[in-house]
Amino acid sequence: MSEAVAPDGKMPDDSSRLRTFISILRRFAGVSDIAAVRFSLPAQLLEPMPNLEYWHYLDRPERFAAIGDSDDAVGRMVACLQFWFTKDIKYVSGRPCKPYNSTLGEFFRCFWDAEGARVSYLTEQTSHHPPVSAYWAECPQKAVTACGYDQLSAKFTGTSVKVTPGQFNQGIFITLHNRDEVYRLTHPIAYLGGIFRGNLSVSVADTCFITCAKTGLKVILHYQEEGYFGKTQNRVEGVVFNCDVAEDKTTRIKSVPEKDIVGRIDGSWTEQIFFSPGPREFKKVPRNEKTLLADVRDLRPVPKQCPPPDVQLPNESRRFWAPVSDAIAAKQFSSATDKKQILEEKQREKAAERKAQNRIWTPRFFVVEPERDGGMPRLTDEGVKVIRGLNTGDFHLELPDEYGAL
Repeated sequence: MSEAVAPDGKMPDDSSRLRTFISILRRFAGVSDIAAVRFSLPAQLLEPMPNLEYWHYLDRPERFAAIGDSDDAVGRMVACLQFWFTKDIKYVSGRPCKPYNSTLGEFFRCFWDAEGARVSYLTEQTSHHPPVSAYWAECPQKAVTACGYDQLSAKFTGTSVKVTPGQFNQGIFITLHNRDEVYRLTHPIAYLGGIFRGNLSVSVADTCFITCAKTGLKVILHYQEEGYFGKTQNRVEGVVFNCDVAEDKTTRIKSVPEKDIVGRIDGSWTEQIFFSPGPREFKKVPRNEKTLLADVRDLRPVPKQCPPPDVQLPNESRRFWAPVSDAIAAKQFSSATDKKQILEEKQREKAAERKAQNRIWTPRFFVVEPERDGGMPRLTDEGVKVIRGLNTGDFHLELPDEYGAL
């Protein structure tokens, strides 16, 4: 596919970038899944950031670390909700962006020191067609881990891009090892709107769930659709209730028996979200009986800490994409696009070699069986070593036996 490249030395203005973006999107009208299509964007439309670094659920790692702190089952579910509503602060405090597409075998690792507890994170691109990555987060001081697959399906509807979880993306799985509890958090459908207004924004209009089989607690969260004239209300309401998680099929808040309700959620996911105990309608609960789950208006993502550049491997995201990022920073857009295309072409050549030799790519850090593992990838021995190294500050890794795009 030909690419419209901005002249070197000149930063494209927003209107120029928008026109180029819209012209590319229109080519995919009616395509069932843009994310699965092989196409390359010109460098001036990209945020100079690797996708594996950008796409994660730990914008507020201290909330993740605190999920298991309460000795009360409802308290732990409330903490899980606090994590849920703060995990993607980047979309509230900043604008949506398009990072680099991940390449096969590329990986990213980082850590945060969150209120006295270190949270370590590892993610690896395990498949290119379809694009799938596996991830693992861990806070050893609190015995909390999270894992899952990231895979998206995207469709241009004519006015917005509809983003849904891919078939292997079954949610975020959080394990509280000291309590032997596993929480599953499913993803709602999201929309990238404001394309023709030149003001990109994310909206959510769907129902999603949080469940814990051991405690018998389930959450239904309903994100309301846009209001009239395209004005997003960003409203979310929900209910926490007791049930047999394995057997329960309830998907609507109104269908939950009042006797099973232990609390309600209400608010705006871009402003404030509250929890009220008991089955009473939220609007009938006095203000002093409501708990603030999150006030996200002034929250910002906590910066990541990564291994020093001199110990990063060639297929580690920041080092892998550094030539492209440097060219974009220098406003050398044609050079950035050329460098990006060289990496993409190398990936295609490597894929052709494996196909000719009848070889299948094997991820280095994850045991990946998305059709059998219930959406929960496992770390390989090398993956365990990476996480332990992040926890202790030992970042050394041996070079891989094979590269997917080098």
